[in-house]
Amino acid sequence: MKLKKHLIYLLASLLMLCGCSVNVTDQSSGSQESTAPYVPQDDLEELTVYSFKAGKADAHLIYNSKAAVLIDCGEKGFGKEIVSYLNAQGIRELDMLIITHFDKDHVGGAAKVLKEIPVKRVIQTNYIKQNKEYDSYAQAVSELGITPETPRQRISVLIGGGELTVCPPLREVYQDSTSNNASLITILRYGSCSMLFAADAEDTRLGEFLNTEAGHYDYVKMPYHGHYQTRLKPFLAAVTPQIAVITCSDEEPEDAQTMKLLAEAGAAVYLTRTAAVIAKCDGKGVSAFYEK
Repeated sequence: MKLKKHLIYLLASLLMLCGCSVNVTDQSSGSQESTAPYVPQDDLEELTVYSFKAGKADAHLIYNSKAAVLIDCGEKGFGKEIVSYLNAQGIRELDMLIITHFDKDHVGGAAKVLKEIPVKRVIQTNYIKQNKEYDSYAQAVSELGITPETPRQRISVLIGGGELTVCPPLREVYQDSTSNNASLITILRYGSCSMLFAADAEDTRLGEFLNTEAGHYDYVKMPYHGHYQTRLKPFLAAVTPQIAVITCSDEEPEDAQTMKLLAEAGAAVYLTRTAAVIAKCDGKGVSAFYEK
């Protein structure tokens, strides 16, 4: 074992002497040092965030000409809608697929996406919720020879000219709402703009977030489909969103109390039960509108 470690370090030293770079991955923490170049704010191209109209389910595509990241995949059967949209946009590969947690309305379409679209990295939560949708996903990654990363520490990578950070849950198991509270929370910083994707985080997970990542976010994908929670008021006071997106459906709409809090916060609110929501970011500001 000691000889193996010495050989690894010797190889790394030789590569650096030759002018090569080494990208070291810590598999235990899931953290990775990115070697992608920093892009000045004035040189950023427009970035798109497309939140699918997927019923009460999550599927969000972040992309520009340099990169594409998919956060969640809706319910079973929705994968074909995601693949169709990717093809229409000329996106032939995903740099990252993030499965925030394994509820069926987040992982359901993942198997289809994985089978149809090459994916460089798959990031998943640490809590496995057994259901048919998870089984299909697990079978797909196994058949494709993909090893999903399960971070225990924050992952931050430079991608598409921005910095994407995945924040894992701080516990292995939660006593309440175990699956939702195990949600991965994603942050994208693009130029001077910050965007937050809060998955289905409930009160306990929101409390963790407020203790570690509180700050202003221009755009917020609201947690847990717009259901009211006691920590929503301090959460909104901390993140002060200009734009808020809620994934919901006519059968399971957003809560009135949540909408009231967002109105008091001065946020412009967009509901995926109305239509797919498109946000645009040029690195200096964020705008949003419904797909026609």
